Amino acid sequence: MSVSKYGGRRVLDLSDWGRPIARVIARYLKEKPVSVIQVTNLHLLLTIYCSWLILQGSTKIACTLLVVKGVIDAVDGELARIRERPSHTGRFWDTIADSIGMIAVMSAFGQLYSWGPVLTFALIMAILFQYSLFNHYSILMRSLTSGDSTSRMDERSKPTAYAWERQSMVNIFHSFYLVFFSWQDRIIAAFSGKGSNNLTFELTISSILGFGLQSLIILGLAIFESLAYLPELILGVNMALLAIVLLRSHI
Repeated sequence: MSVSKYGGRRVLDLSDWGRPIARVIARYLKEKPVSVIQVTNLHLLLTIYCSWLILQGSTKIACTLLVVKGVIDAVDGELARIRERPSHTGRFWDTIADSIGMIAVMSAFGQLYSWGPVLTFALIMAILFQYSLFNHYSILMRSLTSGDSTSRMDERSKPTAYAWERQSMVNIFHSFYLVFFSWQDRIIAAFSGKGSNNLTFELTISSILGFGLQSLIILGLAIFESLAYLPELILGVNMALLAIVLLRSHI
């Protein structure tokens, strides 16, 4: 029997609204010759295509497809759980692919709205920390509930490959993850505090910063032609939420 993301605990994860759809798709793909890595590759290619659409000025279409990407992004994890084939390679590649796609999209927005390299870089860094905060409490919650355990709080030690994946591939993707992505996880962990007893407040608030909900908010900005306010959202509202979560963890 496959393990759900948070085991048996009912958790209000606002960024996880697309998971029921993803679960239906994963069940359809369970017996199909489609690998988890191929699903991850698909949502990366879709994100890069969205970046191109943004550069062309087709922001509403791009932002709609980013919402679709968010659903596909949940399919790979659900497919691994349904097949009972967790993968360290898939876990690392999913994070790397998400980050590459996010950087491409924010760079495209930066060119479209003439943000300049400094502001664009600041927005990318802010999003990386926001994703790390959500990931931090998501992993903590899973550890409390006997949920999915592929992700770890500290990824510095090299994991042992499962029987169905190659250790050489795990080593390669683990090295990339350590160099480019694990540092912000360690910074968030250092500032996170002990947390509340059941972590529900931290997870729910930080889930607002997850891609699932953020993609809906960005689509709303696109529909109302207010995407120019993305810097205020990311550096203002989102960073304030990050600060609230970290403060609550220390109380």
